[in-house]
Amino acid sequence: MSRWSLRARVTALSLVVLAAVLLAVGALTDVVFAAQGRADLRSQLAVRAALAGELVARGLDTAEIARQVEAPGIRAVLVSPDGRVYGDGPRRPRPGRSADGVLQQPLADGSQLTLVAVDDGVTAAQQRLRRTLFLLGLAGLAVAGVVTMLTTRVALAPLDGMTALARSITRGDRGRRLAPVRTDTELGRTAAAFDAMLDELEGAERQARESEARTRRFVADAAHELRTPLAGVRAVAEAAAAPGLGAEERDRLHLLLLRESHRAGRLVDDLLVLARLDAGLELRREPVELLALAGTEVERLRMRAPDREITVSGEPVTVTGDPVRLAQVLANLLDNAHRYAPAGAAVAVRVGPGARVEVADTGPGVPPAERERIFDRLVRLDEARTAHDGGAGLGLAIARGIARAHGGELRLADTAGPGATFVLTLPA
Repeated sequence: MSRWSLRARVTALSLVVLAAVLLAVGALTDVVFAAQGRADLRSQLAVRAALAGELVARGLDTAEIARQVEAPGIRAVLVSPDGRVYGDGPRRPRPGRSADGVLQQPLADGSQLTLVAVDDGVTAAQQRLRRTLFLLGLAGLAVAGVVTMLTTRVALAPLDGMTALARSITRGDRGRRLAPVRTDTELGRTAAAFDAMLDELEGAERQARESEARTRRFVADAAHELRTPLAGVRAVAEAAAAPGLGAEERDRLHLLLLRESHRAGRLVDDLLVLARLDAGLELRREPVELLALAGTEVERLRMRAPDREITVSGEPVTVTGDPVRLAQVLANLLDNAHRYAPAGAAVAVRVGPGARVEVADTGPGVPPAERERIFDRLVRLDEARTAHDGGAGLGLAIARGIARAHGGELRLADTAGPGATFVLTLPA
């Protein structure tokens, strides 16, 4: 039956249930009719026996009594006190006859009356009733089958609508929905679930396409970013290989070659970190004291920029995380503040309760429309800057990815004054 269509299964099960109900009704009708027939037969026998008693009281002859007591379907046998038998009915019931069809009663004159129902009218009527019920049941099942098929087609019309919608979507017709009016019925809940599934599928498809577009754009941008240092390495290497160079010029070219290779290596390292973030960065978690970690990174920046005013404040806060990766987040934020803040601008690091670290500078700040875009990969707000002076645009994307890998968040806070304030929050 699992190979049948839903309409055929509903029709077949409905007919099975209807046949069972008709069978039960027919059996119950037959039992009730038989019981009523037996009750009527006993009543007729009792009436004939009462008549025999009245005739005896009138003093009628025994033969006459036996003749008048008989009725259509009822035979009487009257045995007088002297043993003579009157009537043409059987003297004793036939084997197998039920007690409902026989009545034996003594009369007032000492005779014995036996009444026997010999007509099978009740049984014949019962047989006719059975045949009638059987024929009517078959006819009813046939009519019910046709009606059920028609009504099932109408009832399952929403499923046909789902099928048509699914086929149209496979042909590229996106955006259509069933939009059921009621969602508290079986078909309504199914249609609502179908619409929700389509929303999820189309959303996943849209995200996949956007992700593919971002990946292609990222690969193209990464190749462009790598081409610059690699071209520099190639140019410097070719220049260093030229004959007749002096020792001082060759040392200068070697230094340039080292710088260009360092730039290329750093960009490759950043790309590898992003790839690990996409695949699920593995963290070596241990207790990390954020104020001490921030102080270490600030000292590193002070060594690179001794003229830059950098302050660290706050209270000790310990979190569970990867100290190397969290240090990378703070280093990226400090390098970003140092790179974009003008000379003389201050940089402040504040560690507060709730595992919150703020890195603020008094530079030009970020326009409100660009506050989320700066966390995208290979994004530089100042397009005039290059990787020589403005970085590759991966630092903030890496920092946010590491923060989220720890279950935290990195965002750019709204500030009333100049400058930019990056807020790192981690699970306490």
